[in-house]
Amino acid sequence: MTAQSNTIAAPLAAPTGSEPVSPPKKRSYLRKHPAVTVGGVLLLLMILIAIFAPLLWTVDPTAISTSRRTRVPSELYWFGTDMLGRDIYSRVTYGARVSLLVGFSVAFLASVIGLAVGLFAGFVRWADGIVMRIIDGMMSIPPILLAIALMALTRGSVQNVIIAITIAEIPRVARLVRSVVLSLREQPYVEAAISQGARVPRIIFRHILPNTVAPMMVQATYICASAMIVEAILSFIGAGVPPSTPSWGNIMAEGRALWQVRPHIIFFPALFLSITVLAVNLLGDGLRDSLDPRLAKSL
Repeated sequence: MTAQSNTIAAPLAAPTGSEPVSPPKKRSYLRKHPAVTVGGVLLLLMILIAIFAPLLWTVDPTAISTSRRTRVPSELYWFGTDMLGRDIYSRVTYGARVSLLVGFSVAFLASVIGLAVGLFAGFVRWADGIVMRIIDGMMSIPPILLAIALMALTRGSVQNVIIAITIAEIPRVARLVRSVVLSLREQPYVEAAISQGARVPRIIFRHILPNTVAPMMVQATYICASAMIVEAILSFIGAGVPPSTPSWGNIMAEGRALWQVRPHIIFFPALFLSITVLAVNLLGDGLRDSLDPRLAKSL
């Protein structure tokens, strides 16, 4: 009797082997969306370079020395020197601060203001026609030309560059948000909220706004990349930040006269700008693929 009870109870004992562990969700997400990983790592690297520029074996980026002009890259001057004897490595490293500050600031300001304008135009029917005609007029002018025109009215500074590029990028965000709101306000759950007497602010903040976050995040990455390119263009033509401020556009503008004999003066800031813009675009593409349900099913 005892042996029979032990035989019956044996299968109920806890297994001694370890159970298989499923792979972490984070690792699966990164494997499905490698663009987010590559773009995020490159962008994080650029941010760290900008933050810790004084600690990365740099010197004063504005220090002039006529005795070391147009030196080629060497052990002493990693990226060479420009026509005024300034260390290009230090100027490129500190220039990351200007480009990233302009890119992130424009992306944030344009997203916030464009979101407000798009919500107002998309949900308030009587204001849609008026607001969108103004937006259409602004979008008929290329962003770079609008930014140049706005900079012509003010003096060159980082703050004015941010304001000028933000004004040029707001219409793009407003039109995107308006199109999303127009499709959402016809949804059954929004009509049900209206029929129950919900107020407009409650409908916007509870039902409309959360559904605009995903496309807004993707659009913000593209605006950030575009803002850095526009800032470099403005600085390159002399309409951006002051020449005394080290920025990638200023460095390339100062080296264009010596491009054929000293191409390194333009090559290194152009390389850093290209890598940063590529990182932001990769991050935006990865977010688009991961946040879009239709693309997520196909992956």
